[in-house]
Amino acid sequence: MAAPRVGVVTFPGSLDDRDAARAVRIAGAEPVSLWHGDADLKGVDAVVLPGGFSYGDYLRCGAIARFAPIMTEIVPAARSGNLPVLGICNGFQILCESQLLPGALTRNASRHFICRDQLIRVEAADTVWTNGYSPGQELLIPLKSGEGNYVADPETIAELKRDNRVVVRYVDSAPNGSIDNIAGVTNEHRNVVGLMPHPEHAVEALTGPSTDGLGFFTSLLAHLTGSTPVPETAG
Repeated sequence: MAAPRVGVVTFPGSLDDRDAARAVRIAGAEPVSLWHGDADLKGVDAVVLPGGFSYGDYLRCGAIARFAPIMTEIVPAARSGNLPVLGICNGFQILCESQLLPGALTRNASRHFICRDQLIRVEAADTVWTNGYSPGQELLIPLKSGEGNYVADPETIAELKRDNRVVVRYVDSAPNGSIDNIAGVTNEHRNVVGLMPHPEHAVEALTGPSTDGLGFFTSLLAHLTGSTPVPETAG
């Protein structure tokens, strides 16, 4: 059986697209390059919106990228529940600006760019992108962002908690000030996930602080192939 094809979008200012493609390949899927200016998904089975500074982060992070031609194809497919989409860092911001996920990402509470290895805890292990983890599992994954402070109104936060749609939380406290220590959320169909930390930078022992991030990509593979996921081991 042919390997699932996972599209990785490149916007002007993307800088983690190649890392995301590498993570997809290591997980066992075929990465497919998608250009922001083409309204063509090339028949991919899933999409990754990588980190970076799409369109220079002008106006707000992700505010211009949401209008890119490629997003006119991604948004309806993702909203229907049929297309799995993972937004990492700037990709998370794009998902919020596109209203595929609730809330918004604002300047870090410290007003400083944060770059560190960060412990996060898996809260929802029933999404397309986290089914290979166990609830409560802690992961060590790089975090690098200047606008990673997740905010939402009280009603939205209550809804996310009620429906178990907070995917991951920062352990102990959010370094960027995110409300309720939220590091990532999912939509109602659980096919769209956005998170600020970078799992694509934690897929190889040689280059990352751990291999804990690989589970996001192998979880997708398990979902697409119908195979039984093997929970990742933190550390």
